[in-house]
Amino acid sequence: MNLIEAIKGAGVVGAGGAGFPTHVKLNTKADCLIINAAECEPLIETDKYLCRTWAPQILEAILAVKAHLGASRAVIALKAKYQPEIEALSKAIQEASAPVEIFQMGTFYPAGDEQTMVQQVTGRSVPERGLPLDVGCVVDNVGTMLNIHDALKGQPVVDKYLSVVGEVKEPVMLRVPLGTPVTDCVKAADPNLSEYGLIVGGPMMGKPLIKEEDIQGAVVTKTTGNLIVLPKDHYLFQRAVKPIAAIRHQTRSACIQCHMCTDLCPRYLIGHKIRPHMVMRNLWREQELEDPQEYERVFGEAVNCCDCGVCEMFACPMQLSPRRVNQFIKQRIREKGIQVPRSTPTPQARPEIQLRRTPTGRLTTRLGLAAYYGLHAHSCQELSPEEVFLPFSQHIGKPAQPVKKEGDTVERGELLAQAGEGLSANIHASISGVVTEVTEKGVRIRGRKE
Repeated sequence: MNLIEAIKGAGVVGAGGAGFPTHVKLNTKADCLIINAAECEPLIETDKYLCRTWAPQILEAILAVKAHLGASRAVIALKAKYQPEIEALSKAIQEASAPVEIFQMGTFYPAGDEQTMVQQVTGRSVPERGLPLDVGCVVDNVGTMLNIHDALKGQPVVDKYLSVVGEVKEPVMLRVPLGTPVTDCVKAADPNLSEYGLIVGGPMMGKPLIKEEDIQGAVVTKTTGNLIVLPKDHYLFQRAVKPIAAIRHQTRSACIQCHMCTDLCPRYLIGHKIRPHMVMRNLWREQELEDPQEYERVFGEAVNCCDCGVCEMFACPMQLSPRRVNQFIKQRIREKGIQVPRSTPTPQARPEIQLRRTPTGRLTTRLGLAAYYGLHAHSCQELSPEEVFLPFSQHIGKPAQPVKKEGDTVERGELLAQAGEGLSANIHASISGVVTEVTEKGVRIRGRKE
């Protein structure tokens, strides 16, 4: 079985982002393979733990992928302050005499954004709405590499490493079967609060969960890397639930056109045509513009937004929401069927790029998370839930199609749902037991009592 077949069979998807099916991403050739171990957002511990614990296995997968891509260069990119992780990776590289570099980045957000990382490592800027492959690069997360290593040994993706941080006794690392309720994960971390809100992912781009039914229904998927436990009245939740009508009104009345949202935008800094302050300036007349060409001229740059949140969570002195406005405009552009062409097909990073990075420590303070910054998980617990629910969509693209029915007995690692055509990924049983429910959304398995 070749590498692509092994990865597809194991259901490997991007472990650190939106879950792009890895067998599709790697079915190509590239000049440079970049392994993302930079832990893009504050507080997350997962990639650091993997680098310290599984460096030889990660390196083995990197070499296999490098050979498959025909890449002349393989680079592990992570923050320079991650010294224990750098030492573990360097030792593995030295012992294997492997042609793999370590690239040390500054402590800024979003260092782990793949387009930011490509520009840092290679000096090349990915075109607007493009892929790293457009400039000869492939970027994969360090957790994805560990899953590729297991796939080459015939082991499907059935477990997930994740950190639990915030209002807990201390940050913890967990290894859990896919489909584990997130409430089980929080309980294992000994929360300081009886009632809490959750952010699934990082504080900037993670998914906020405030309602009790949403928290109780959430499960660990292939892309879950972190849970942040916070009080329900935390600033981040207040920002997340603000309605677009209120945002529109605030923008119209309070935007001072300082254009800090543009000056600090990571996409603007690598050379893309995106000026959030101009979208903010014109939002008041958005409902009046009926001509599609004029709408595209005025608002088209919004489609180049990557939703990182620097503009609204760090840059704006008025605490406005350029990211939410861009998201709203992007939706309106889709509804209108407007096609926005690339305006800078060969972008170049701006000269001031190094001076306008967003320092992670200052960002964390702005987010009201300073009390948790600098705390680390030192050990890993394994959980064995009695029941799991495995969604058919744990990746970008089409949901997997079930191959089991209610009442079937399944073994851990057995195929539950087959990848569809194109962008899709296999789903496997994460525990042994009996299928108790099959819905349009996923499969529920009740564990076997030993």
